[in-house]
Amino acid sequence: MIKSGTIKSVMLLACTGIIMVALVQPIQGQMGPGMMGNQGYNYSYGPGTRMGSGMMGYSGYNSSYWPGMTSNMMMGNMMAIYYPESKPIIQDEALKNMQNFTTQYGPNVKIEDFMAFSSNYYAVLNDTSSNQDIAEILVDRYSGSTYPEPGPNMMWNTRFGAGRTQEGSTGYDLAGAQKLAENFLTGYLPGAQIKESHSMPGYYTFDFGRNDTESMLSVNAFSGQIWIHTWHGPYLGEMNSTGMT
Repeated sequence: MIKSGTIKSVMLLACTGIIMVALVQPIQGQMGPGMMGNQGYNYSYGPGTRMGSGMMGYSGYNSSYWPGMTSNMMMGNMMAIYYPESKPIIQDEALKNMQNFTTQYGPNVKIEDFMAFSSNYYAVLNDTSSNQDIAEILVDRYSGSTYPEPGPNMMWNTRFGAGRTQEGSTGYDLAGAQKLAENFLTGYLPGAQIKESHSMPGYYTFDFGRNDTESMLSVNAFSGQIWIHTWHGPYLGEMNSTGMT
């Protein structure tokens, strides 16, 4: 007769093995090349899966940027692992990817404030019918994948993000939000000044730096909370269709 203690031990070992396998094996279609994957590994952020209409339940864009999301988007690019031979895509390719992606936001949307950072290309989307800035998007500088910017654009945007559930009037206009940002920067990066601003649905985004632009932050129009854009990497310059300015 097999003792009950032996049966329990065997079951415990089996369960442990299953858990270990589950942890080691990447989930197909969720984490792309694996949790530790990052730019340079040929991600696929194609339309129609995961976060576009699933995990966060956003509408307005049919995007899928789940593969690599943990490293690139939610963790500020802290797992930036590359092949030694990885090379960034050229800016014209990034701009083309952005132009294709903007169609998901409507027919009257243009790209403005096209900027290059070490980890991604960045742009603001403007609704030409109302001349309102409506969203921020990124192109991974190594894979070329295009997706909505994380952070404030996903969580505070009252038109395309989780901020659509926000009720009540805003507590801060652009001037008030800039004042909050300037006060914050005295401690965060002494000597930094606001270089440029964008009024987005439910929040404001500011470029800031000392001699030149170094990074971005956003201010919630309702609460005044500040969110630093930590996922860009060092600023490389503002771009146009023919070269860096």
